[in-house]
Amino acid sequence: MHKYDSEYLEIVKDIINDPEFLKLKNFEHHGVSRYNHSLKVSYQAYKYAKKKNLDYKAVAVGGLLHDFFESPINRSTKERFISTFNHSELALRNASNRYAINAKESDIIVSHMFPFSNRIPSCKESWLVMLFDKKAGICEWGKKFGYKLSYATNLCVLLFLNSIK
Repeated sequence: MHKYDSEYLEIVKDIINDPEFLKLKNFEHHGVSRYNHSLKVSYQAYKYAKKKNLDYKAVAVGGLLHDFFESPINRSTKERFISTFNHSELALRNASNRYAINAKESDIIVSHMFPFSNRIPSCKESWLVMLFDKKAGICEWGKKFGYKLSYATNLCVLLFLNSIK
């Protein structure tokens, strides 16, 4: 944990030491564990939020809990696809039942899948985590499938541009 600053670790210590959250180490997510993905999103968004004088504590917590759900190891392709659109509600329910999260942290969790869900982020902090989650996902996906980041990014841009013609 030495790569994270002490203030960040103080904010998230109860979560990252919780046995339920530690279970996320057992779930693969874009080629990394869901635990590592969540830490990456949370910490990168936290550093940016702190620099921009945003609510970096809510970003740290909401970013960490944005994928706080368990899923069957042998999910079908259909189940994984459906999860893309509905796991944010499950993560919010799990986080709310386990931790004392505030309204901003709730919004961060439930809206992190925009535009793949109908929950539009309602604050800057939610937009920030949503964007850092997409960035991490693209990078992780690119590594998982052996593509260089530039190739994966260019492919996404090309697909987007072709869709708006």
